[in-house]
Amino acid sequence: MKLIENKTYDTERSLYGLREAEVSGCLFAGAADGESPLKEARTVGVKDCRFELRYALWHGKMLDISDTELGPGCRAPLWYCSDVHMTGCGINGVKALRECRNVYLGSTAALSDEFCWKSSSVALEDVTVESDYAFFGTEDLRAEGLKLKGKYSFQYVCGAEITGAVLDTKDAFWHSSDVTLTDCVIKSEYIGWYSENMRMVRCRISGTQPFCYARGLVLEDCTMTDCDLSFENSDVKAEITGRIDSIKTPLSGRIVADAVGELITEGGSSGSGSAGLPEGGYRGGRWRDCEIVIRGPAAEGDGSEPDRDFRVRPPIMCVYAGPEYFRKL
Repeated sequence: MKLIENKTYDTERSLYGLREAEVSGCLFAGAADGESPLKEARTVGVKDCRFELRYALWHGKMLDISDTELGPGCRAPLWYCSDVHMTGCGINGVKALRECRNVYLGSTAALSDEFCWKSSSVALEDVTVESDYAFFGTEDLRAEGLKLKGKYSFQYVCGAEITGAVLDTKDAFWHSSDVTLTDCVIKSEYIGWYSENMRMVRCRISGTQPFCYARGLVLEDCTMTDCDLSFENSDVKAEITGRIDSIKTPLSGRIVADAVGELITEGGSSGSGSAGLPEGGYRGGRWRDCEIVIRGPAAEGDGSEPDRDFRVRPPIMCVYAGPEYFRKL
């Protein structure tokens, strides 16, 4: 295998079409400001290099990139690539990874808006991403230990498994399908709107208006903090530990929680601690197929069973408001 070591390149397509080579300790930057230095590379290793030229590795195949810096000047560094393995890298150019397939990133940090668009078969392990519109339209995504900060992430993602992630985002997973998140911390306003077959297991979720207009939504042993106006017009099966601030007109399914601050219909709110139909009734038939189960501690001395469920079945609506409420039943 050819070795290219400790060189500087700044011209257009300086190593175009390189085959079966190792590029080590090289700098791709300079006054000529040429584009596409390693375009159409095949079976190439890149180690301890720095890139500041645009479109550095387009159409590459069988690329093994390690301990390499793709700087801010390296815009859109990897497009239309396949079989890419990256470890210990820094990615700081915008629009990194687009329409790539069979990509592995490990122990890598990316500061790149529009990161990883419309790619497939992507695996991430201990990766940090700061990006708006990350992972748009990506398919077959696997991520473990991902740390993400940025707005509008995972929109139109199809087929994703995410484990042990910390996601600080907004409008995440809109129009996504077949997504599973396990043991994740998710801070996101308006998460999961228009999603299909999203499943969350042991996740900690926070943010206003989560999971609206969703279909096939499943939440298992999750917590929801500061989540108001939840589940509007959604088909949902949810087992929530703790309180949900408010639930608004879910379409169908079953929601179980320790407490619910407020149940809301289009005609108004039931109000905390109240029961029965709001004035004007339920418009549009929503609630007819959604059961609300509010787990609450039984009131002491009332003869009730401990840890009993209080079930809210349409068309009746109630809100659990503490042990004193059970004394009224």
